Amino acid sequence: MTHRHWLQDFETEAGRRRLREDPPWARGARLDPDVARSIQRFQVGEDGDGANLIAKAGSGDYLAAVKLFVAEEQNHARMLAELLRAAGVPAIASHWSDTVFVRLRRALGLRLELMVLLIAEVVALRYYRALRDGTADPLVTRVAGLILADEERHVPFHCHRLRIGFATLGKPMRALVFGAWRLLLLGVTITVAADHGRALRKLGVGRLVFVADVVTAFEAALARIRGERAEVF
Repeated sequence: MTHRHWLQDFETEAGRRRLREDPPWARGARLDPDVARSIQRFQVGEDGDGANLIAKAGSGDYLAAVKLFVAEEQNHARMLAELLRAAGVPAIASHWSDTVFVRLRRALGLRLELMVLLIAEVVALRYYRALRDGTADPLVTRVAGLILADEERHVPFHCHRLRIGFATLGKPMRALVFGAWRLLLLGVTITVAADHGRALRKLGVGRLVFVADVVTAFEAALARIRGERAEVF
């Protein structure tokens, strides 16, 4: 796919979102306290104006696609905040994990920001699948399903740009970077599994299963970046 194709994909999805009715917030939701705290932390991570990423995105179709990507992430934050409100739980202003991620993403250029962002997206894939499948509350299932569908598009979008970014890097250097990237992914995933472990158990996913599934999804994403044929998750 080209940047033009991705832009058309995001524009198509934006059109669908405008026509789609919001989840029925007035119905209310029931959230286990551990799951509620977990959602609060993810809501903070989804929020943000994306200004730093947009500033690095250059111009043309890719910039336009990035702006629509950021809009989808902001919509995730809005829906999670509405879900918390429907359950009578307040949103939180910040969390240390989001602060660390933001600082790391902003440290260098576009490629590093996308590398860190891809880790967050792959973790989100497994988290929202657990949230969708692990609760009997219809509003929670609906919101998690909508977000998961977006994340399943976001991962290949970032892989496409990263494949371009790594195209000029020699194989030895690429292997070194990918090795360090794997270590960062593993550290982040273990931290998330520990921080959200009680919620994951309530959703029917053990910590080790969560880590293993995220690592598997990440390896599939790396295969896409290397140009190999692979499904993301």
